[in-house]
Amino acid sequence: MTSPLTRPDRIAALHAVVKERILVLDGSWGVMIQRRDLTEEDFRGERFRDHGHPQKGNNDLLILTRPDIIADLHDVYYAAGADISETNTFSSTTIAQADYGLEDAVYDLNYEGARIAREVADRWTQKEPHKPRFVAGAIGPTNRTLSLSPDVNDPGYRAVTYDEVYEAYKQQARALHHGGVDLFLIETVFDTLNCKAAIKAIKDLEDEGLEPLPLWISGTITDRSGRTLSGQTAEAFWNSVRHARPFAVGFNCALGAELMRPHIAELSRVADTLVSAYPNAGLPNAMGQYDEQPHETAHFLEEWAQSGLVNIVGGCCGTTPDHIRHVADEVAGVTPRVVPERPVALRLAGLEPFELVS
Repeated sequence: MTSPLTRPDRIAALHAVVKERILVLDGSWGVMIQRRDLTEEDFRGERFRDHGHPQKGNNDLLILTRPDIIADLHDVYYAAGADISETNTFSSTTIAQADYGLEDAVYDLNYEGARIAREVADRWTQKEPHKPRFVAGAIGPTNRTLSLSPDVNDPGYRAVTYDEVYEAYKQQARALHHGGVDLFLIETVFDTLNCKAAIKAIKDLEDEGLEPLPLWISGTITDRSGRTLSGQTAEAFWNSVRHARPFAVGFNCALGAELMRPHIAELSRVADTLVSAYPNAGLPNAMGQYDEQPHETAHFLEEWAQSGLVNIVGGCCGTTPDHIRHVADEVAGVTPRVVPERPVALRLAGLEPFELVS
């Protein structure tokens, strides 16, 4: 199917529409895939039938073995009111896929993940041209950290190098770009050094002749301490990544909306760019399930919207199309947060602009 808009047109539309209203991101993919009760054979498909590693639980692999499921999930989230849907590529790096012995499949995972999402998004844009749909290339944190040692007896040890993380992200971002994403989403950032490797990898694609795409960065506050795993507060996290001039910055995962609010409020106070938030459906219960109902999640996010804290909202772990439908309904017509000018944001953050004196 021919895209109804060129990529430059889509990016221009994205910048235009986010000034007019609060945009809605999709919800959880894991919970929706779990509901399918898939077998090992579903994950393997024909291509990986004889692969030597177990694959059940490798949700990204369904891009190649059950693309019908992936396309359907994009479809139901767009139908629920999402403006943006993520590619199903959270773990599609050589580092993360090494656990499954699928490093060689990484380009295909990202390219096909982007292509499937693009096809579904374009179909919705053709159907509803007044509400264009966008695709965010999902880039997860990997299962390695550059800032912390995995060995409590050896604080200086690292299980991965910066160059390895950088190369893994560059390969992923290149394939997502080739596949047709509209923006990159570096999400669930628990280690800002990993994030910086991803930022550089994405920026360096321009040296290969690839057009720059909007960059969205979303960190995660890991517990009630109000800090990321690598120890940063919301304000410190922003000051560590603001040099990238991201299209949007925010938080997702780890906390439900009730506990995430003060951190979103702090980010909203200091960031001179769009602010996003897509919390979990509350905290997990003793069985690891999420009990927060769609109307409850929507109530929290509607209050954030009314308070002028956010520009993009959505859902993370435990959220479903019903959650996203309620959220979309509640924020419809609410004026998006006003982005402060950069000098104002610097003053709010306690970082007064200065002039160089010759």
